[in-house]
Amino acid sequence: MRKLGLFIVSVFLLATAAQAQTDTAAKLPAADTNVVRTGPSRTIDKIAAIVGSSIILQSDIELQYAQYLVSGQQPPPDFKAVLLQNQLTQKLLAQQAVIDSVQVKDEDVDSEVERRMRSFIQRAGGQERLEQFLGRSVIQYKDEIRPDIKESLVAQRMRAKITEKVNTTPQDVKRFFDLMPKDSLPTFNKEVEVGEIVFNPKMTKEEKQFYKDKSEELRQRVKKGEDFGALARLYSQDPGSAPDGGDLGFNDRNGFVKEFSAVAFKLKAGEISPVFESDFGFHFLQVIERRGEQVHTRHILVVPVTTPAALERAKVTADSLYKVMKADKTADFSTYAAVFSDDKDSKYNGGMMLNAENVQTRTTYIPTDKLDPQIALVIDTMKVGATSTPKLFTDPQTGKKNYKILYLKSVTDAHKANLEQDFAKLKEMAMDDKLNRTVSQWFDKRRKETFIKIDAEYQAYPALQKWVASPASAQVKP
Repeated sequence: MRKLGLFIVSVFLLATAAQAQTDTAAKLPAADTNVVRTGPSRTIDKIAAIVGSSIILQSDIELQYAQYLVSGQQPPPDFKAVLLQNQLTQKLLAQQAVIDSVQVKDEDVDSEVERRMRSFIQRAGGQERLEQFLGRSVIQYKDEIRPDIKESLVAQRMRAKITEKVNTTPQDVKRFFDLMPKDSLPTFNKEVEVGEIVFNPKMTKEEKQFYKDKSEELRQRVKKGEDFGALARLYSQDPGSAPDGGDLGFNDRNGFVKEFSAVAFKLKAGEISPVFESDFGFHFLQVIERRGEQVHTRHILVVPVTTPAALERAKVTADSLYKVMKADKTADFSTYAAVFSDDKDSKYNGGMMLNAENVQTRTTYIPTDKLDPQIALVIDTMKVGATSTPKLFTDPQTGKKNYKILYLKSVTDAHKANLEQDFAKLKEMAMDDKLNRTVSQWFDKRRKETFIKIDAEYQAYPALQKWVASPASAQVKP
């Protein structure tokens, strides 16, 4: 139910281009046009760039840089220039969005703020640690990042508008492929198409009662006055929300599983739900605030532990179905998967697994190095068209166990790209190329028409050369 977001910092916007340049010049001492001061000698910030009606402060770049380090990643040497370039592109898009009346709803901004804050808290290891790192409260930080998140969402919508009419035809794909140097055609790894029929252990009502009772006990403790957030941090088994006191932020109906939505949207602000069950386990929730078609909730989740008896029943069911399939000479794997599989993603796709790294294209071709090693080990011994005996699998993320019958539909060996085998991949590459060229052409035009000034510290970076060399920026000395 959770999605992870990227760290974002606030920016400071000025009303119009003319007013922005006038106000900025008025604040800057003659000795240094890029330093903002509060007194004779105290420097509090520096302007990294001016683009149209907006300024980008050095503190914006430094905070993003620090947050990237906290995430555990090692930035490249020119990473601050990359961060500044991202800010410049966002500003241009947002300014054009004002002209084109491209807007986002306040509830969409609120939802994104909450989503990202949950990610920040999870990455930092808790709200207290995040507040220590930021040097301010979460509430303060939400207020600070809201303008930038709104601008980011507006920029995304503006970019979508710029590219909304871009499409690719078969002729475009062929032209794109023909123009690729033949000595540097991409090599695609070995790929397979794998079907699955999944048998999840199903616990009886009696087996699940203990966990339902445990959830009800926690609910009664909340009803009697104990702190919901404290109990969620101690007992909730939702790893995404437990560190934040069970807070799920604002979501619409599509942001939850159906059982959760059905309960959440019936309650008024402040109300606590009865215990209910979903595929995740037993929950109870509290509505914190209603806002239009969105609701701000928090919950406590209790996850039942699968019993050996339930796992054995899943095995018996899998073995029985396998025998039926082997006896059925006209057996169609997709039909059996649609009827018997417990996996909601693959059962309605003919039982075929989707490439998890390319879900949008819904491709069933999966590179073997991206397969679950447990599955790769099984299919490595299978022939195309074969069906495996039921095997026990363990989810590497959740530790949950189930049985699966696997079907190897096809194997494509590693090869150089060609139109016959790789049309779908090449179409995606051609589309990306066309989108990038469309956006690049738009930016080239806008840079020529927009006042841009880059601080001397950044002007030597290759990533910013197009911005530094724009006619509008060239007329201003660093």
